[in-house]
Amino acid sequence: MDTRSASRLPFPVSPVGLGCWQLGGDWGEVTEGSAHGVLGAAAHAGVTFFDTADVYGDGRSERLVGSFLDARGVDDVRVATKMGRRADPHDASAYTLDAFRDWTDRSRRNLGVDTLDLVQLHCPPTEVFSSDAVYDALDTLVSDGAIRAYGVSVETCAEALTAIAHPNVASVQIILNAFRRKPLEEVLPAAREAGVAIIARVPLASGLLSGKYDESTTFAADDHRTFNRSGAAFDVGETFAGVPFEVGVAAAREVAALLPEGSTASTSQLALRWILDQPGVTTVIPGARNAAQAESNAAAADLPPLTDEQLARFEEIYDASIRAHVHDRW
Repeated sequence: MDTRSASRLPFPVSPVGLGCWQLGGDWGEVTEGSAHGVLGAAAHAGVTFFDTADVYGDGRSERLVGSFLDARGVDDVRVATKMGRRADPHDASAYTLDAFRDWTDRSRRNLGVDTLDLVQLHCPPTEVFSSDAVYDALDTLVSDGAIRAYGVSVETCAEALTAIAHPNVASVQIILNAFRRKPLEEVLPAAREAGVAIIARVPLASGLLSGKYDESTTFAADDHRTFNRSGAAFDVGETFAGVPFEVGVAAAREVAALLPEGSTASTSQLALRWILDQPGVTTVIPGARNAAQAESNAAAADLPPLTDEQLARFEEIYDASIRAHVHDRW
């Protein structure tokens, strides 16, 4: 797989990465063997970027990634983690240098490394993005050698633009998919101009854009697609990109119809290719519950760019079916 780069990010990454939330929890049970199978399949397919967080399974995801990389002797995969959600998500005063040191020390132990490749603030309170003291603390971690670079994971475009304006922010992770297009307007152009990497998360709208669900599909009780549809546990945009399930299912059928007759590509690959075709995207991080999904996601990088007709049809589907339902914060 080819790589992509951004001037503020100190290493190149594969255009398709691997999101590792599901290895920790909130997506139903994933065994250790299945997790290592997913990680192995992704690495074998050329994926060189894994994204995790300290709160995914209370560190389970980080530990699984760390044990996999140690056991396989893999040294060409860069690992991004996230910190901040271990604190009160509404308390901006919790984002201090001492807290950052505690959180990054824990992540370094979980991953089995001395220096973390990339640490992202994990959707903190909005005022954190404007705090010079927060960025000074992150710069200190870089100087200390605890982290190589830092970025942010955001819920809103305004938060992304605030972070991009700070000169040492290397990356912005943001929800971007065919059902969540607002970052295309200002965030991606600003990131390209500044040399900030864009990490596209929730790329398949929690599976809606796989085209595999219908109106009768149900999920396990411990799956966020059951318990967070209205944003009861965390931001509603993290589940189905904030789109009502039935609306998304119907729109996904229209996306699936864009595959040319006889095509061997999947709807998921088509949706991932749409993201990869957006100027400014550095990497996209779909999750996978098994090795076959990880391999299929990685293969999206091999698809040819979408045609003008396909891109126009994506926009028509969004305008007709999705735009009116996108969460107000966007």
